Amino acid sequence: MISRNFQIVKTAPIEGQQPGTSGLRKKVAVFSKPGYLETYTQAIFNAIDPAGKTYVLGGDGRFFNDAAIVTILRMAAANGVAKIILGQDGILSTPAVSHLIRKRSADGGFILSASHNPGGPDGDFGLKYNTENGGPAPEALTDKIVACAETIGDYKIGGDPFEALETLGDLGLYTFDGMEIEIVDPVEDYATLMESLFDFDAIRSMIAGGFTLRFDAMHAVTGPYATEILERRLGAAQGSVVNGVPLVDFGEGHPDPNPVWAKELFDHMHAPDAPDFGAASDGDGDRNMIVGKGIYVAPSDSLALLAANAHLAPGYAKGISGVARSMPTSAASDRVAKALGVEAFQTPTGWKFFGNLLDAGRATLCGEESAGTGSDHVREKDGLWAVLLWLNILAVRKDSVADILRDHWQTYGRDYYSRHDYEGLESTSANALMVELKGKLPTLPGQIAAGLTVTKAEDFAYTDPIDGSVAIGQGIILTFEGGARAMLRLSGTGTEGATLRVYLEQYADTQSDLDRDVQDALKPVRDAASELAGIQRHTGRMSADVVS
Repeated sequence: MISRNFQIVKTAPIEGQQPGTSGLRKKVAVFSKPGYLETYTQAIFNAIDPAGKTYVLGGDGRFFNDAAIVTILRMAAANGVAKIILGQDGILSTPAVSHLIRKRSADGGFILSASHNPGGPDGDFGLKYNTENGGPAPEALTDKIVACAETIGDYKIGGDPFEALETLGDLGLYTFDGMEIEIVDPVEDYATLMESLFDFDAIRSMIAGGFTLRFDAMHAVTGPYATEILERRLGAAQGSVVNGVPLVDFGEGHPDPNPVWAKELFDHMHAPDAPDFGAASDGDGDRNMIVGKGIYVAPSDSLALLAANAHLAPGYAKGISGVARSMPTSAASDRVAKALGVEAFQTPTGWKFFGNLLDAGRATLCGEESAGTGSDHVREKDGLWAVLLWLNILAVRKDSVADILRDHWQTYGRDYYSRHDYEGLESTSANALMVELKGKLPTLPGQIAAGLTVTKAEDFAYTDPIDGSVAIGQGIILTFEGGARAMLRLSGTGTEGATLRVYLEQYADTQSDLDRDVQDALKPVRDAASELAGIQRHTGRMSADVVS
């Protein structure tokens, strides 16, 4: 037994240390308070029994990333961890962490990120624990971590690893207080995995033939990954990757890949001299935005189209076993699954709910409406993976993004879709809205609102088909005659106030007008949802803050 040098520091439960859909996220000012990170990290260690085990550690490079890594290294050694696999300079994208856990048969991993939330000293920070399958901690483990946080009395912490490790930038194997620290290239293993899934020769040939692209890394973690893969390995022109240097404050931007926060790319792709293909990713590299020349691809449509065309990539040439989507995501992928004769699943929001389906081979592709798509290659959503699958499809089909998207609608129909976010709401008012709406659900079927008749109203619950676990209270679904749906839920990824997300969907079959303005097509269901939920009455807002 290795003798470890550490001290035991008294602490106490801290209010609010309850993770949301993807880890614990708070303002940097909160996470950096003395003892805050240490207390939550110890709660995780208490829940997972880390002695003698190996873990992956890395983050998206946002402010407080380096300091948090040092603290976690000190605590890992004190808690008897055998080895930490650390990304060089503390950098690892979320899908790269998942891949390293799986490739190296690690026991889990710690991801330091608040995903698409802003960074910097006044921004957000987060800590998420992933298990040995590479995916986010399931509900049972999350509940155990919360229970440990609610009863904690002390934490263990060792000395300063920089006594033995002067910099996080040097690759190699080090020893700190009896614990191994292996610093690895954050990009190499991930890039090699992508080469095994996609036809890089076909994509290279397409680019060499004059195909142009623009990838906006939003000054976040995917910059080094995209530069290596798109420019160096695939031959895209130097400068095709923009905002490619990760910055602690994301260049004072909001690293959320949607038409609002990636407006520079969105506008560029609608200019007369736009390249053939545009894409963006978020803070930790697990989300994506796809834009063709003059046309935006909604995340729900992207999932459906990728499912319909996945067989064109070598990694999926044998077809897919099923498609899973989160409850707020449109039903577009369900129609593809039916046509392919494979299973379709609707789960709660949160990638952790896809893990069992992927592990059991019941689903191959998964997606969330919030620009998250992925497959069974890892157990996280993966922004660059989605970009590369799109490029592979474009290289094989030799059509434009617009032509492929419109062909998809003409084959399956179109699900007009949009998300309306009411941000920074007073929590009491937001909760009152949801409580009141839930209380009315039994009486809503048959009611008419804004000219639409409610056919079904439910508080979505999910029973996992693999392990039988049940998740309740996952959001409200209002279904209307004529193929319209509205989904309402309070977000679990913010750090202050409450965000009400309202998801709107209207199906149009192949004989309908497939080129309407999205918001115009959705106006009846938007008005119906607002009326039934009393959004203006509860929030005081006449309209959403962000429409995407």
